[in-house]
Amino acid sequence: MQQTRKKPWHEQESFWKTIAPVIFNNKVILAAPQDVEHLVSLINLHPGMRICDLCCGVGRHSLELARRGFQVTSVDRTALYLQEAKKKAQTEGLNIQFVREDMRRFCQPNSFDAVINLYTSFGYFEEQVDNRTVLENIYKSLKNNGKLVMELVGKEVVARIFQERDWIEEDGFVLLEERKVGKNWGSMSNRWIILKNGNKYEHRFHHRLYSAVELCNMLSSCGFQQVETYGGLDGSPYDQKANRLVLVGQK
Repeated sequence: MQQTRKKPWHEQESFWKTIAPVIFNNKVILAAPQDVEHLVSLINLHPGMRICDLCCGVGRHSLELARRGFQVTSVDRTALYLQEAKKKAQTEGLNIQFVREDMRRFCQPNSFDAVINLYTSFGYFEEQVDNRTVLENIYKSLKNNGKLVMELVGKEVVARIFQERDWIEEDGFVLLEERKVGKNWGSMSNRWIILKNGNKYEHRFHHRLYSAVELCNMLSSCGFQQVETYGGLDGSPYDQKANRLVLVGQK
């Protein structure tokens, strides 16, 4: 009897459904307008430009960009998130192109003035070649002089603030987190237990960790020019005080 292959964590709709209240809590949703304000200033965006929101989630940045007059293509592989984003866009009368696709396969050559990949939506794949493929597809999808903006937690930050276990209580749920560092600080394995409305949900997932210099080298090797790093979308320096890592690469 042939055994059915279990999908990796990032392809499981049930995983994304369960963690949605955690990763898209009220604080995160309310931060979207300021994120976009910083983004527009950081790479000098102008209304009418074509923007790809790669791994758009529930569309919080896509919606805000569309409200400001940008032509937005929102890409995610999670149907539930796209449905929620599409419903909000229709309610507001926003014209956004929604695409359900794996970021390893999405590519629209020479189409976008900017591609944004925010909220640590990179490094999901165990094989390094898959993560590189994502960057290669982004490069191909950009117009000449187009820019990529990536925003994630850098390895330097993770090492500085690392805790093996902690928990948070917010918006009606309790999240228990357990973390384990992979070989040579190359990855992080996570165990999340979510307690909500008397129910318990447990998920395990892992992702690759990248330092600023590692990502700069990856982007450069994929053809990006003038790769710059920041400690946030506000353009702050990526130094010992930074809590996020932002990279801007130009085609």
